[in-house]
Amino acid sequence: MIPAKIEPISKKPIMNTGVESIADWFNQHKQSFYILGCTYFRIQEQMEELFYRSILKVHKEIPRPTKEPLFDTRVASIFIQTCRELSKETGMKASAERESRPDFFKALDQLKEDEREAIALAFIKGMSRADAGQLLNVSPETMNELLFSGIQSLKNGLGYRQSMKGCKSYQEKYIDYLEGTMARPEKIDFEIHVYHCRDCQDDLATFQEVVLTLKNFAEGIKNFRVPSNFMENVEARLAERDKKRQEKLKKRKRIGFAFAGIFALLIAIEVLTGSFSNVYYAHAEENAELRGFLRHGFGKVLNLEAESGGVKVRIKSVIADEVQTLIFYEVEDTAEDYQYMINIHDGFSVENMGEIMNRDTQQRFYPPHLEWEANKKGKNVYRGKVSLLPLKKENGTIKLKITRLQKLKLSDLSVQNVMDAYNNIEYETGEWNFEIPVTRLPSAEYALNGETEVEGIPVRFEKLTIAPTITILQYAYENGQAGKRMEFLRFNKLEVNGKKVKAEKYPNNNYIEENMNWISFQSQFDPFFGDKPKGISVQFESALLTIEDLKTIILDASQSYPQTFEYAGSTISIDKFEIGTPTTIVISDHEIKNRTYDSFWFDVAGDYENGAFQTEMYPEGVIVDANGKKYNLDEIINYEEIENPRHLTTVNTIRLQSNQAGEIAIPKRLVLQGYNKTKYMDDVVKISVK
Repeated sequence: MIPAKIEPISKKPIMNTGVESIADWFNQHKQSFYILGCTYFRIQEQMEELFYRSILKVHKEIPRPTKEPLFDTRVASIFIQTCRELSKETGMKASAERESRPDFFKALDQLKEDEREAIALAFIKGMSRADAGQLLNVSPETMNELLFSGIQSLKNGLGYRQSMKGCKSYQEKYIDYLEGTMARPEKIDFEIHVYHCRDCQDDLATFQEVVLTLKNFAEGIKNFRVPSNFMENVEARLAERDKKRQEKLKKRKRIGFAFAGIFALLIAIEVLTGSFSNVYYAHAEENAELRGFLRHGFGKVLNLEAESGGVKVRIKSVIADEVQTLIFYEVEDTAEDYQYMINIHDGFSVENMGEIMNRDTQQRFYPPHLEWEANKKGKNVYRGKVSLLPLKKENGTIKLKITRLQKLKLSDLSVQNVMDAYNNIEYETGEWNFEIPVTRLPSAEYALNGETEVEGIPVRFEKLTIAPTITILQYAYENGQAGKRMEFLRFNKLEVNGKKVKAEKYPNNNYIEENMNWISFQSQFDPFFGDKPKGISVQFESALLTIEDLKTIILDASQSYPQTFEYAGSTISIDKFEIGTPTTIVISDHEIKNRTYDSFWFDVAGDYENGAFQTEMYPEGVIVDANGKKYNLDEIINYEEIENPRHLTTVNTIRLQSNQAGEIAIPKRLVLQGYNKTKYMDDVVKISVK
């Protein structure tokens, strides 16, 4: 971009990538990198931190001497990435010093990050557009767009107030024209157009003035000198870091000599308490979910085992809190290559449930964990979990009896196989008995303060419960509006203190209470392992809404069908209306693109001179994803692989029978009451803790 580049970087590669050698390399090229850093920072301490981190990152990410001619591009890429990271950390402090920056840098501050980087590399750093685009990982076309939009945005910041209203198809050619890289036929066409277009003349002139200002600035800073003590301070920090590193190495050697004695002590502790096993299994446990609990100190390794008919059942661990009692288990077939799971509804019982468990709560259900990596390794081992009611007291012993195990075929994890497993259930019978010691862990509840709206319906957040096995968000929405109400609300994830916890895949949105049109529910998320919540945010996923929209359609058997009518933005067809025994009505809407409603609800009414009639309805429908792709309901559907699925009713078949013997049902009206619709969203709401 600039005829005379600032401090061009040698293509000779660095042959030693030790920290000291990399620091020397940066010292040789400090001017251009310092000026590039000035587009992000002004305070010298921040610039020193930038160089310090960049040197260490280059040392880490380019660990060997390289003969690549583009070593400088790799270093520049690391430098830019470090600028981005550090600017996010120190953004507030940097902005506080912005008033003391030169006008040019103030103007750059107003640009978008990618525009600022493109201009800094092309004009200040003096890189070619191709090299700058490669460094920023953008195409040549995108690089041109960033330069153009950045220069346009700089206009106001640099005091150019003229309006730029050039022709868009020619604006994108400004840079090529001013740099002289345009092919001759294209250049002639461009100049002819500009000659006849006053808007493009003014626009190009102003654009050129901004480009010249950039080039003049680049020329002027060639005489810039980096502060004399700058690299000395950076190198002093690197030397201090190396000194501490050497001290740590010496300390590790001393620790190594003492390890044998410590190991012997751990073995003695293990014999007495079993605590070393917990630490070991917390890292060696194959079940990733159980491993997470153990690493955070929840639950103990039990490995209780019972065998019947060559099938072993092991109770790996139990984690209990005030919400549920979670049992992790493993089933191994020692005779054949079969896998079995525990079905809590068949052949599974807690013999002392009434004595030790709280029946006032609702038992949770977890489907088979077919996706666990631990279940894909062996053909004869299955690992799973079951949820029981919480304990009444802090401590207890669960007397568990298992008499049947359900067979699974997890070597084939297709949806069809899973459905077959449920439709054609096979069992292994036997008897496996356990006495499981359990300690109930405490939970913590936090009152919340946060409100928002979903489709105009107020939503408030009331309470957050953090239990060892689960995180529960209690919320409420107000269904007091006429003509609209919320039926269901789903969340995607919860973020607590910067840590994200996903909503459970199969949520139990428990109804809690209703108070003055406010209906409270609880939604469950994965466990949160962390400190007391300070910052909380929640991301929505979807809402199911009911819209009241009354419309009456007159039914007249003497007319011919099909007939159509408009409703909820769609054209709906009455395909068939036949009087008989039964009387049949068929309503359809096969248009699914941009459809407002999922399904509508309605009544079929008559004059009732001969009494009311019985109604049978047979709906048909399809699943539609976010891109409009249809999935038939008579096929096996893996909903987890579908983006934003909606269940749309396409056909309603109604059959009517009179309640009077020998009479024919003759309906007069089709009364549409309203419709349901699914609203997908990704809004994030911040919530404060009271």
